[in-house]
Amino acid sequence: MIDALNAGLALLILALAIWTVLARDTFAATVGFVAYGLLLTLVWMQLHGIDVALTEAAIGGGLTGALLIHAANRLRKTEAAARTERPGVPTRIAAALAAVCVTVALAAAVLALPYPAPTLAPATAANIAATGVGNPITAVLLAFRAMDTLLEAIVLLFALIGVWSLAPDRVWGGYPGPLHQTDPNGILAYLARVLTPLGVVVGVYIFWIGADLPGGKFQGATILAAMWLLAVKAGLADAPPISRTWLRVALVAGPAVFIAVGAVGVAIAGAFLAYPEGLAKPLILVIEIALLPSLALMLALMLAGAPERAAK
Repeated sequence: MIDALNAGLALLILALAIWTVLARDTFAATVGFVAYGLLLTLVWMQLHGIDVALTEAAIGGGLTGALLIHAANRLRKTEAAARTERPGVPTRIAAALAAVCVTVALAAAVLALPYPAPTLAPATAANIAATGVGNPITAVLLAFRAMDTLLEAIVLLFALIGVWSLAPDRVWGGYPGPLHQTDPNGILAYLARVLTPLGVVVGVYIFWIGADLPGGKFQGATILAAMWLLAVKAGLADAPPISRTWLRVALVAGPAVFIAVGAVGVAIAGAFLAYPEGLAKPLILVIEIALLPSLALMLALMLAGAPERAAK
């Protein structure tokens, strides 16, 4: 029975992926992408990758889907005109040939892999206890793949700067997104008042248990960002101007602490992001605590969008 459900899920994901690629309407393709991300969450759950499933649901399907929906909404005015333009036959043939070549190259690369595939899993399992972290995903991401995790945070920061760069010069440094005003006694304001405190508690809890159980900074930061955005959409709060010094310090504080810990590793342990013996878990917790507010701000402000109102 489980095998049949897994096979059906795999076929559904494949069909949805094909439909998302072939969909002509941007909004429809975005909805397909979000559904695709949610189905991938189920796949990761079946593979017992709870941490990856949480990240896929929060960032892959949630945050990325919301960004794409916002982009699709902005493109609606130009999309109708773009549909009338069809590439010529030579262009379509060239695109098809390029796609076939890429597919063949990828298939050849996969089939050329040695069997059994080389893996660092045994070495990782043998040394993971030295980190003192009970959650193997957190241990791998902040010990054996710490450089990748650092670069992910820096990439998010640069992505936010890219979003801000779309602002007109007259409102640069101002408030991101429009000012939301809703009925203070309406259902949205009520949900924001009820769900936001609960969501903050859940987000902090998921972050805190990440060292020993499924969870962590990215999942917790996404929930905190969602709760802040709910309060903003309900008119209970407003996004700060991007020119505020405290905001910019908070955004760079997490990556800066991460880099500082890496520099300490050079001085004490002889390598960047190497942890001194017996101090791995405390330093990992320092990095996680520093990254949480920075990541929450990055994710929330990316969804808020470019500045649209001048600072007061």
